[in-house]
Amino acid sequence: MMFNHIMLGATNIEESRKFYDATLGVLGVKPGLKHIGHGGVVRYMYFLGGITFLISEPLDGNPASHGNGATIGFKAEDGDTINEWHKVGQENGGTPCEDPPGVREGGGIKAYLGYLRDPSNNKICTMCNLPKS
Repeated sequence: MMFNHIMLGATNIEESRKFYDATLGVLGVKPGLKHIGHGGVVRYMYFLGGITFLISEPLDGNPASHGNGATIGFKAEDGDTINEWHKVGQENGGTPCEDPPGVREGGGIKAYLGYLRDPSNNKICTMCNLPKS
């Protein structure tokens, strides 16, 4: 396991919590656990498979910003789950980006992916590997 945790900044923590509770719920994750961090910063923590995903108000008090070229990818069981994740994400404040969910091939990999931007404009995706043709 490479990661202990991944944390993204959230401009509106409650709007982001709603989005991630819904989208990660499709992937089998329980709603975020609220945590008050250093300086009273609000965070929500999500747990799955020994890894923690967090959304947080920025500690420095500045607005959250997304990383250009950065994407956080979540595992999904299959294409139907990814389609549901994409639909639920849009219903809860997410914005579609890249192509609609579907099969992508390249570099010897065949996968089904779906992409969204969260309410703070962070780029996230869900993915499942497919057998090569």
